[in-house]
Amino acid sequence: MTLTPDQIDRHKRHILLKEIGGPGIGKLRNAKVSIIGAGALGGPCALYLAAAGLGEIEIWDDDIVDRSNLQRQIQFADADIGRSKAQLLSERLVALNPDVSATARETRFSADETASGDVLIDATDNFETRFLLNQIAHESGRYLVSGAASRWSGQVAVYASGVAPDAPCYQCFVPELPPEAEACDEVGVVGAVTGMVGANMALEALKLVVGSGDALIGRLLIIDGLRGENRVLKLRPNPDCSVCGQ
Repeated sequence: MTLTPDQIDRHKRHILLKEIGGPGIGKLRNAKVSIIGAGALGGPCALYLAAAGLGEIEIWDDDIVDRSNLQRQIQFADADIGRSKAQLLSERLVALNPDVSATARETRFSADETASGDVLIDATDNFETRFLLNQIAHESGRYLVSGAASRWSGQVAVYASGVAPDAPCYQCFVPELPPEAEACDEVGVVGAVTGMVGANMALEALKLVVGSGDALIGRLLIIDGLRGENRVLKLRPNPDCSVCGQ
């Protein structure tokens, strides 16, 4: 794929990297991702992917901007209160990079909907949708990039049970709804931590698309913002998993 002089100028810092280069920019331009959730995780993730030149980005979210979102959802401004998150974020992506095709799906993702991305990105805040996306990713043979944040900590992983042999799915890690599941509006979350999680989700999606580096397949990155420490845990497939078990 031939790049215009403007595109070369825009992406030259990535072109200089041997792990991306011109061929990687071409792969990004031909790729499509579906991001479910346009908030604190989905926002920075989408912005970094658009800036990297990812060709098509589908944004799913039925929520509107609330003033309490602005502490961490830095893709929105005070003047955006009351407007659709999905629509606003899609506009921001095109404003950032006019080469990107951004589609707003202003609805709550459910089993009746179809996510068309080559890579699915779970930026939601509820386990029901996480479980649904995990099942869809497994059955359709797609990668699932998943992130979460609460209080001072966050986590990121790539689930590839439908793609890579011996790779666990999300429900190998979380087999059922935790009895004391908490949402960030109940316990609080540091805004900068959600940005760190969203940026790492974008990084994992970028590596999957260009085929470089070691994605977090079968591994869980844990970010401890309070102590300034990161660690990685090994995840193993569960043979009795209700989604990917034998």
